[in-house]
Amino acid sequence: MIKILLVDDHAVVRMGLTMLLNNYPDMQVVGEASEGNEGIKKALLLKPDVVIMDLSMPHGKDGLSATSELKKQMPHVAILILTMHDDEEYLFRAIQAGASGCILKSAPQDELVAAIQSVADGNAYLHPSAIKKLITEYMETVKQGNTDTYSLLSDREKEVLTLVAKGFSNKEIAEQLTISVKTVETHKGNLMEKLHMKSRPELVAYALKKGLLGYGM
Repeated sequence: MIKILLVDDHAVVRMGLTMLLNNYPDMQVVGEASEGNEGIKKALLLKPDVVIMDLSMPHGKDGLSATSELKKQMPHVAILILTMHDDEEYLFRAIQAGASGCILKSAPQDELVAAIQSVADGNAYLHPSAIKKLITEYMETVKQGNTDTYSLLSDREKEVLTLVAKGFSNKEIAEQLTISVKTVETHKGNLMEKLHMKSRPELVAYALKKGLLGYGM
């Protein structure tokens, strides 16, 4: 059962999402909040697996600030940003804040459900146009002369990077490489520090650029 917390300032949106998601046997909306501060308090109390976070909440703490604060207090919670803004500024700020994914409010029902399941499994989720923008932004960064630190990674860190980018969970990576989950987490932390990245979506874009997924730009 995926426990879900909804954080959105529109009561009608929360009600609609609750009715929708509770119809799925593997999902349960365990709480709601109308702004970021309330969302953080509810998350700490209810321990959800996934927080669906609206970006634009004019009263109280906004979605980006709440995401950043919540990830500091609950590093393992998955936060899926729900937004009407198909804008790269919001996308990159959400990823930098620690969001596991980003989906548009205009997305079909099936896509929303798939996104929730994906981030609940420890994977990243970005809608197609967001992936394109993320890769384009990364390419621009490279063109501006930023140093590629891939050579600083150990062979094991490169293996972990590839598997993380392909969507495998820490447990699955540990089984494939015959190492402990704790060791996987250590390698992942080290490689993210070396690459100056904070989230799985950033790693996915980086792996695409490097051709580690078997396809790319």
